[in-house]
Formats: sequence, structure tokens, C-alpha cells
Amino acid sequence: MAAVATQTQDLSSPWSGGRSPFGNVSWGKLMMWVFLLSDAFTFGSFLTAYGFIRFKAPNWPDPEHVFDAAPILGHGYPLVFVGLMTFILIVSSVTMVLSVEAGHQRDRKKAALFLFLTILGGLTFLGCQAWEWTHLILGGTTLTGNPFGAPQFGQFFFLITGFHGSHVASGVILNLVVLVQILRGDFDRINNYNRVENIGLYWHFVDLVWVFVFTFFYLL
Repeated sequence: MAAVATQTQDLSSPWSGGRSPFGNVSWGKLMMWVFLLSDAFTFGSFLTAYGFIRFKAPNWPDPEHVFDAAPILGHGYPLVFVGLMTFILIVSSVTMVLSVEAGHQRDRKKAALFLFLTILGGLTFLGCQAWEWTHLILGGTTLTGNPFGAPQFGQFFFLITGFHGSHVASGVILNLVVLVQILRGDFDRINNYNRVENIGLYWHFVDLVWVFVFTFFYLL
């Protein structure tokens, strides 16, 4: 009898199989967290390598000189421009939160509206980044050369900001897919807006990574 009781107790364990050991956490959300963790290691490796090369190179350029040489609007490279890019991403993160909250309340119109604003913020950020890249190249900073010092600066800058930009672009595409699903009423039919929350986790991660990129390249 004791053996039977023990066996029954084991089968009721969260780790006995047949159901998620994480309670009400969906597999979609769990897998998103796993992906974001692996992505965090990738960004962390890039930024660590950047810091190592920066302090090892004897002629590392002063970022202010590099960015001031970019003839944006004919007045040099204003730090306020990058601050605006950062502000746009932060606002898009707020609208993403509002979209997720509206989804929890089963308010399809508000969820779609705030997700649309998030997409608009992402597209605006990408446009600003394209503008920035163009003027940096015109200022002489490229993948193969840098008139202000070590050429690795341009290589790391375009690699890391480009990698981040690809994440923003992927987020915009995923948000567009989810927006279409919201407008079609897909989530109302299944009474579940979890996919909006999952893509929201990805978007917040992208915004958080930009804070580190902004700090490493523009402030330090």
C-alpha cells in the first residue's frame, strides 16, 4: 500500500510529465524566454568583444569626433538625434504594454491601435538608423576604414547596430502579422491574446538591448 501511495504521489508531481511544470505559463511564452536568453548571450558577446578591442587598440577614436564628422543637417552629428531614436523606442515599448493590456481586457480595437503605434515607432527608428548610417559613411566611417583611428570602430558599430536593427525589423514584421490576426478577430475566437504578450516580450528585449548599445557607443 505504501508503494502504491508513493507511486500516486510521484505521478501527481509537476515533473511527472503530461503537463507543463511551470503552471499557467504557456509553452509559447516559455520558448520566447529561452530564445531571448540565448539572444542576450549573443549581444553580450558582441558588446564584450567591442569593449575588449576598444581598450586594447592604441588609437581608438573618440566617438564624439566620429559622430561630429557626420554631416547630419549640416550641423555635425547631434547627440540629441540619437536621444530621439532612443525616445522613440521607449515610447514604442509603452504602446506595446498598452496593447498587451488591451488584449488581456479583450479590447480588440485598442489592442490593434496600440500595436499599430508600436509598429510605427519601429519603422521610425529604422528610418532614423538608415539616416544615421548614410551620414556616418559620408563622414568617412565605413567597414573598411575610419579616418579618426582604429578601423575596428566602424566594423563593430555597423555590426552591432545592424544586428540590433535586424531585430527591430523582425519585430516590426512579427507585429504586423499579429496586428492582422487581431483585426481578423483570430484571438477573439479562441479567447486568448497570449501571442500579443509573447511578441511584447520580444519587443521589450529589443528596446532594452538598445539602451546598452546607446551607452557603449555614444556615451562611453
